[in-house]
This record gives sequence, structure tokens and C-alpha cells, in this order.
Amino acid sequence: MPLSTRRDATPDPYAWLEQRNLDEVISHLNDENSHTEQWLSTHNDQRTLLFEEIRGRIRETDLSLPAVWGPWLYYQRTEAGAEYPRYFRSPRPADNSLQTDSAQEELLLDLNELAGEDFLQLGDFAISPDHQWLAYSLDRQGDETYCLYLKHLTSGNISELPLDQADGSLVWANDSVTLFAVSMDEASRPATLWRLQLGTPAVRVYHEADQRFYLHAYRSSSEQWLILASDSKNTSEVRVVSAEQPAGDWQLLDRRTTGHEYHVDHGPHGLLIRSNDRGENFALYCTDPHHPLRRNWELLVDADPQRTLEDFSVQQHGLLLHYREAGLTRLEVRPTTGDHYDVSMPDAVYSLHVQGGEEYASEHIRLRYESLNRPAQVRALHLPSGNQNILKETPVEGRFDANDYEVRREWATAPDGTRIPISLVSRPNSLGAPAPLYLYGYGAYGASMDPWFSHARLSLLDRGWVFAIAHVRGGADMGEAWYQQGKLEHKTNTFSDFIACAEHLTDKQYTDNNKLVIAGGSAGGLLIGNVVNQRPELFAAAVADVPFVDVWNTMNNPALPLTIGEYEEWGDPNEPEVAERIKSYAPYEQVSEQAYPAMFVTAGYHDMRVQYWEAAKWVAKLRHSKTNDHPLLLRTQMSAGHGGASGRYQSMKELAEEYSFLLAVIEAH
Repeated sequence: MPLSTRRDATPDPYAWLEQRNLDEVISHLNDENSHTEQWLSTHNDQRTLLFEEIRGRIRETDLSLPAVWGPWLYYQRTEAGAEYPRYFRSPRPADNSLQTDSAQEELLLDLNELAGEDFLQLGDFAISPDHQWLAYSLDRQGDETYCLYLKHLTSGNISELPLDQADGSLVWANDSVTLFAVSMDEASRPATLWRLQLGTPAVRVYHEADQRFYLHAYRSSSEQWLILASDSKNTSEVRVVSAEQPAGDWQLLDRRTTGHEYHVDHGPHGLLIRSNDRGENFALYCTDPHHPLRRNWELLVDADPQRTLEDFSVQQHGLLLHYREAGLTRLEVRPTTGDHYDVSMPDAVYSLHVQGGEEYASEHIRLRYESLNRPAQVRALHLPSGNQNILKETPVEGRFDANDYEVRREWATAPDGTRIPISLVSRPNSLGAPAPLYLYGYGAYGASMDPWFSHARLSLLDRGWVFAIAHVRGGADMGEAWYQQGKLEHKTNTFSDFIACAEHLTDKQYTDNNKLVIAGGSAGGLLIGNVVNQRPELFAAAVADVPFVDVWNTMNNPALPLTIGEYEEWGDPNEPEVAERIKSYAPYEQVSEQAYPAMFVTAGYHDMRVQYWEAAKWVAKLRHSKTNDHPLLLRTQMSAGHGGASGRYQSMKELAEEYSFLLAVIEAH
């Protein structure tokens, strides 16, 4: 065994790893990193080869699709060898095309210059309505705490805006002088809204005292109103103020009532409100923004018992309703004039989102569309007619044809009889006999794992692997009810659904237990940690990225960032029944003496969402308890947070390392 971890004679023998700045802790994390490095270097290390493969598929020098706003086109350019994009604008052509003019373009922000060799994450990038100022925010550590900056685009002068503990968000009023920003409390919760003007002290506008609620400010789609949402996991309270009168009073729409969720925007119908007050599938209301109280709301679209109104988008020429139906996003368009219609897509399994980039007054809205075998496309949808035009497709360099990969949907049956969808992609010759299979899952917070394309994943698919997504309960992949059936007292459905998917894939001979790899990150790491405790024999290997595995101790520590706000997702452990429930599935608590699959675990030292010690403690306990010699590796990024390394090449290297581990493990079977 390469290293020995101190084990105290206390109820939590590895609690000492929570002392962030203790020399012994730093030394332990470095020793784990050295062990990971040693294992990889002696087990057919393919990191360099895989990195070059992944890099070879990326168009390293490329131009993003320009966003149209006022007299300018705004866009990003990536260049070979540069970790980060550079941000530009050029004058809008007279013919309204998207053709940029390099001779007249202006460099707005160069993240490469700002980053140097260190971590850097851009938070917000907000151009003032008069196009004279750029407000932006930077996280230089990975802990999601941002410094705020204001750049005058004519002179190039840059000023730092004085706001401690900023969450990085920035919202302009229409006077192009006033900015709104949010600061976090001691638990890293976005809690206080501030009004900022260069050269004057910040003015506190609103403070959210309830630790379950998080503040979020944004401009309406019409750019006429500023909106302040205070949301917990299941309750909302929203206020609005005219973007023309930023010092005015913020008007409340509906006072918070436990369980009432609503979201607000503004368009031709006035204020639009998506609300669950008529059922969990959500309805849509409208009201006069000058009289926004609940009693004035008018029902525009009633809740549909067959599908969830997941979101809506609005522009001057139409309203888009985003429905979740049979595990897919369906868009219904309601033009300002003309008949309603549905948007059709070419694939049976796909991901579809509305993407910004067009002005409110445009007749077009942009859609981002991708599938497991099809790189992302940005499509222009003409709202009055429904016609679609592909504006840009993410390139894949080298030999690539989407038709060389087959996309399928399977359905597993959970123990309670519920059918669980599985999305799969592979080369056709990988089907018909058990193949290495990478099964991904998440299952929390109502986040849907819609199928996505990955340049890196092709390195597995081209080696005969199958990639699959288990759309388990706890996400909202099948609608709002799917989420409700995988949280609180129903949380164990998430785990049993995932196991059912794994068993289905082996029963159908897509793979077998010697070739099945499972993976998840953050709350998906809790999923992975639970199922390897329950059924370790099902899996050859497991990957857990920044995993939320010390859920019992974390939920019992309200001083940690975000803990109290999580009670509505997991339950309050001060209630005895809830405490027993959480203990029963908490991965760290349930580690036992048994044979575990090979495991690759990651952590971010500056992670404020899932503290680094969750992974470190879990790995230490697993290493003490497991009864076989399968590899157990921990990689802690000492200069990163929840999202891992910040540069694009560094992110590729992280994936290459994970894939090298998996290839070595599966080839050894």
C-alpha cells in the first residue's frame, strides 16, 4: 500500500482532514496526488496520446457566432495554444449579416493576459445599454468569490468596483451608469443586492435574511424591467423595478408561500409568470408590470397534466413554451400574429435549448441543438413562419461523420415498476456483444441530463465503447414529478433506478460486469458512492468527480456554505426520521468491509460547493475498509474549485487522465 492515512479513535476517524490549512492535510493530499501519478505512470499511461486525440478534434482557432446588439456584433475568438477566449466587437454590417470586420474590431477583454499561469474564471460579461462600458467579474481561485471591474471602452480605463464577497453577477440599468450586484454571506450564499455607481459608495437595496433563499437579479428580455428573484429549492419571491428608474422601489409580485415556485420575465403580454399554483406541471400567467400583485394575474396557459412547462422565452414577435415530455424538450411557439405551432427536430434523442444572441425586436430566436452523435448546432428560428436555418455547427476536426455513431433509447424497469429511460451512443460494431460501457448519472435538484455531444468522448467510442446516460429520478428528465419522486423521502429511488439501468444494460448484453464503468459528479457523486456500497459487484470501475459523499456530516454542519439551503432537497437532519434516512444512504457512513470496484475520485481544494475533504475522507475510509487490491485513486486539484481546472487545455488533460485510468482498468480484466 503506497500510503497510510491517520485514523483517529473518534466517531469520525478522518475528521482531521477538514482542517484546510493544516500541514498534515496538505501533505496528505499531495501524497494522494503522487500515488495517483505513480499508478498511472506504471499502468499503460495513455494521457498524452488521449490529450492529443482530444485536442486534435477541437478547432483551436475559431470564432464564435456573433451576438447582435445595437450597432455592434459581439463575439469571442479562440486561438491555438491559448487557454481562454478573447472577447471582441465590430460594427454591425449595413446588410444585417453576421460578418465580422477584423479591420474595425475592438478587443474588449483578453482572459489569457489576465490569467497568466493561474486559475481564472470569468463570471459575468455585461455591456452597458449605451455600449460605452464593460462590467465583468473574475474568480482567481476557484472558490466562486469574484472581484468586479468596470472598463470604459473608449479610453480603455479599468476600475475595480468595491464589493466584498461578490457572487459575480452584474446587471445594468438603462441609464448605463447604475449597476446591480449581489454579495454573499459568510456561508457563501448570494444574500444582498447592491446598487453601484463608479466613484460612489455601494447602496444596499435588499437583504435576504432566510438562509434557505438565494438572490438572483437579471434584466427582462424586453430590457424594460429589472427583476430580483429570491428562491429556495421549492419557494419563490420576486420583485421588479423599471430599468429606467433604478433608484425606484422594487414591487413585489407575490409574497413567498411555502411550495409556490414562480419565475418572471417581461414581453409583449406584460409581465409573464410561470407558476406551479395550478399544479406541479406549471401554468403561465400575465399581468401589468405597474400592477404586479398576485390578484392581478391573468391565466394565459393552464397547467398540462401530460407535460411540464419547464421554461418559457419571449421576444417581441413571439412566445416560446418549453415543455418537458417523454424525456425530451418540446418547443411550442406562439407568434404575436399567426397560429401556434410546434418546433420539430431531426433526431429521436436530443438536447434543445434557447440561446441568446438576437435582439428582443428580432423576428428570429436562436436554438442550440445537439445529440449524442451530433455536435451542437445554433439554429435561427423565424418566429412568424417557423422556418429554421443553421447558423453555425461546432466543428469536429479530422475524420468524423455523425452517421458513424448510432443513438438509441432503452428503458429499464425500476423495482417499483417505473420505466427509466437510458440514452446510448456507440459505433454500430460495438453492439451485439458485451462491450466496455460508460454509464453516467446525476439525479438531483431537478436537473435534466439531456444528451450532449462530446469531442473527448469520441476517444472511447472509437475504441469500441458504449456511452449511456441513466435518466434517473431526482432529475426532471421526465417532468416535475420525476424530480419530486427522487428527493427527500423518495431519494432512494435515484439509487435503485440507476442500479436497474445497470442491470438492464448487462441483461441486454450491451456490456457485462467486467466492462461496466459508472460515473457522476457533485450530487451525482453521491449516487455513485451509494451504488458502489450497495452493489459493488455490478461494476468494474467508478468515477466520482467532486463527489457529495459526506452528506451526513455536511448536513449536520450549518456553518458550511449552502448547507441550510439544502434542507429542502435532502431534509433537515434535526428531525429524527430524516436523520435516519440520510444516514441510511450516505456513502461515507455506509462504507463497509467488502470488495470495491476500481475507483477514480477527484476534488478541488478551493471548492465551496462540495468541500475537498468529502472526497479525501471517503477515499481514506474506502482504502481502510476495502478487501481487494483494485486501484483507488484520488486527484485533488490544488488550484481549482468545483468545476476543475479553468483553461480549456487543462480541462482536456483532466479528461485524458480519467480515460487513461479507465482504459487501463478495463484492459486488465
